[in-house]
Amino acid sequence: MEATVTICGKDVRFVSSAATPLNYRATFGKDLLRDLRTVSDEMENGEWKDSGLSLSALTVYIGMAYVMAKDGDPSIAAVSPSEWLEGYPPMFMYDVLPVIQALWAGNMERLEEAKKKAGRLTEILQQPYFCSGRCSSECHCETSI
Repeated sequence: MEATVTICGKDVRFVSSAATPLNYRATFGKDLLRDLRTVSDEMENGEWKDSGLSLSALTVYIGMAYVMAKDGDPSIAAVSPSEWLEGYPPMFMYDVLPVIQALWAGNMERLEEAKKKAGRLTEILQQPYFCSGRCSSECHCETSI
């Protein structure tokens, strides 16, 4: 999934794919899914309501934004995350956050669809095999034994 956002007159293309967690780990040495679980737990506890997102949550989303922007524009790979951030106003993340969340949610929906399809395929493959009854000596079904 992808989206382009204009920030301070610059078009920034964000791409979210199955590679996003791997690229996040390669860039930051951390597990994106675990980091998102921590952020989710924090939000469920209501810890963010009074003061906005915590620094740790904001850091996770900035990391996601950097990785998704890097996937959208390979020339960003030559720039460190902090150098990339210097090109934007301090609070740009609050404008980009809904886009990042939507892209990630889209990935998760596609993952759920893939799991459902895999489950249906597994069910089909696990159904007992029924022979047509026209067996040859090479058939290994119950009727030829």
